[in-house]
Amino acid sequence: MNSIQCPIRVLISLCGVAIVTFVAYRVFHVNETTAGFAYLLLVLVIASTWGFMEATLTSISAALAFDYYFVPIEGFVTVRAEDWIALVAFVATSLIASYLSTSLRQRSFEAIHAERMLRQTQGDLTRMSRVSTMGELAASLAHELNQPIAAAIVNANTCVRWLTRDQPDVEEAREAASRMAQDALRAAEVINSTRLLFAKGTPKRELLDVNEVIREIIVLLRREAMQHSISVRTELAEDLPKVMADRVQLQQVIMNLVMNSIDAMKEVDRARELNIKSQKAEDEKLLLSVSDSGVGLPKQGADQLFDSFFTTKPDGLGMGLRISRSIVESHGGRLWAGDNSPHGASLYFTLPTGVEDHE
Repeated sequence: MNSIQCPIRVLISLCGVAIVTFVAYRVFHVNETTAGFAYLLLVLVIASTWGFMEATLTSISAALAFDYYFVPIEGFVTVRAEDWIALVAFVATSLIASYLSTSLRQRSFEAIHAERMLRQTQGDLTRMSRVSTMGELAASLAHELNQPIAAAIVNANTCVRWLTRDQPDVEEAREAASRMAQDALRAAEVINSTRLLFAKGTPKRELLDVNEVIREIIVLLRREAMQHSISVRTELAEDLPKVMADRVQLQQVIMNLVMNSIDAMKEVDRARELNIKSQKAEDEKLLLSVSDSGVGLPKQGADQLFDSFFTTKPDGLGMGLRISRSIVESHGGRLWAGDNSPHGASLYFTLPTGVEDHE
């Protein structure tokens, strides 16, 4: 408290007691009960406005005025016991009221301060959420662009090798260059698809044959599977209804699931089998699954697979399955994981068909 403010507040409190005493005793000639309520009201106003110390000084001065003018007690001897009771009751009541009023005022200030801190914390969390979102977006782009860029580099090196042989094989070099162009095109599609997620308007979706998309991914990843001695088997149901989906995003999901299965089988010492299956499910939906004979689900549980930045790979980003689940859910489907007996894991996801959209 400021050294100048304290004496001023005490002086104002004493002036308040003097004014109440003059009005009650000289103007209206009230009885002791009414005077006691008037003094008590003044104490409450001082306590709620300034604090306990000022209220205590007001209580003491009010008690002296109350004793002198309304409850005459001389030499600690009184004719009536009620006068002592009234004085003690007034002092006790005024002190208790001062304490309670001051505590309420303090709690009110603390609540205001807590609310201010809460708003500041909410602002900080909002900024952190934005930073986290940008980090996830950057990780998402890095994850999704890694595959086509790596494939483009491999095909570029292959093209150079075919052209620098003693007898250049132009046909093989042309095929490698064509694959490189497709990889670059896919990288551009990933960037464009990610941009559309944050742009206004409706995402670009079309009726797609899921089996056709699966076959495209198998062609893209056949070299990777052969390199690690992985046999790929498909069970694609015939006459499946088409789904309304973004082709690039659906390719991203299937490629992520297949690549995770391939990574899970790279180090196992048993038959490495990858099985991709499509079939009809309930409620006009399609069910797709990718099963492997790899290391299986982590001990932490299947749900943790879909947490941001959770990964069991030494060089993994932990974003693939989280992104895949977001894409599937944005299409009205569901993505989950389960054990694959006797070894490995299976990843399942459903997609609604486009029947209702074109009835």
